[in-house]
Amino acid sequence: MKLILVSGLSGAGKSVALHMLEDIGYYCVDNIPAALLRSFVDLTLSGGEEMTQQIAVGVDARNRAPDISALPDSVDTLRREGVPCEILFLYADENTLVKRYSETRRRHPLSDSAGSLRDALAEERRLLAPVSEAADLVIDTTSTTVHELRELIRARVSGRDAGKFSLLFESFGFKHGIPDNADFVFDVRCLPNPYWEAALRPGTGQDAAVAEFLSSHEMVVRMIEDISAFLIRWLAAIRDADRSYLTVAIGCTGGRHRSVYIAEQLADRFREDYPGVLVRHGELSRH
Repeated sequence: MKLILVSGLSGAGKSVALHMLEDIGYYCVDNIPAALLRSFVDLTLSGGEEMTQQIAVGVDARNRAPDISALPDSVDTLRREGVPCEILFLYADENTLVKRYSETRRRHPLSDSAGSLRDALAEERRLLAPVSEAADLVIDTTSTTVHELRELIRARVSGRDAGKFSLLFESFGFKHGIPDNADFVFDVRCLPNPYWEAALRPGTGQDAAVAEFLSSHEMVVRMIEDISAFLIRWLAAIRDADRSYLTVAIGCTGGRHRSVYIAEQLADRFREDYPGVLVRHGELSRH
């Protein structure tokens, strides 16, 4: 049996994640009371049906605060007893969540007790903090479409189901903020910037002309070598510590040229040893 605990902020895509997990073979149960997680697992294990070999359970903030706080310890206990268990947590920034609620005209589940929508979102973040801090995989859906989120869930979770270490290289722009889900962040703003070349400005780090410009500079080549050497040195230790997912964020000013190119180059270098390598370009999806 493998168990994935799916949680996150309301409006961040928890339902989308559960539907995707169901599509790839998980038996999904949403909004289970947190206090009943252990009883649910015991009942499932006693049944032994094939359909419950892979289970995803959705848990949200509509639980007693002590029960939510106890979830990380419950997960640790299950792991010690031999049940493979992971926590997936989804979030988005406040303005994005407010916009999504205004578009769907839905009520936030905590709006009655917390007052305004923004108050409810703040209360939800506080209640779910113990779960987000213990999560194995955290996904920021601020600039992610439904289809992109489905594919990201499929790629990362399916790779793990095949026994692969899931390594994600994510480009971003510092002017939009550092991704909260990053395990390592590398700043490449010191490198020559294609933005200042009029012919290259409209392109991205995925374009041949931009790649040629960047690869011609020794500083860029050295940066890629240094980041690669650091990751090679530490990835084995990270895997040995029972980490299943790792997100490496590469940031430049706007997140369109240098960070995109370097993320692609790093992904190419690590794919041979880590078949579960993925690439995501956060700022490109905004356009």
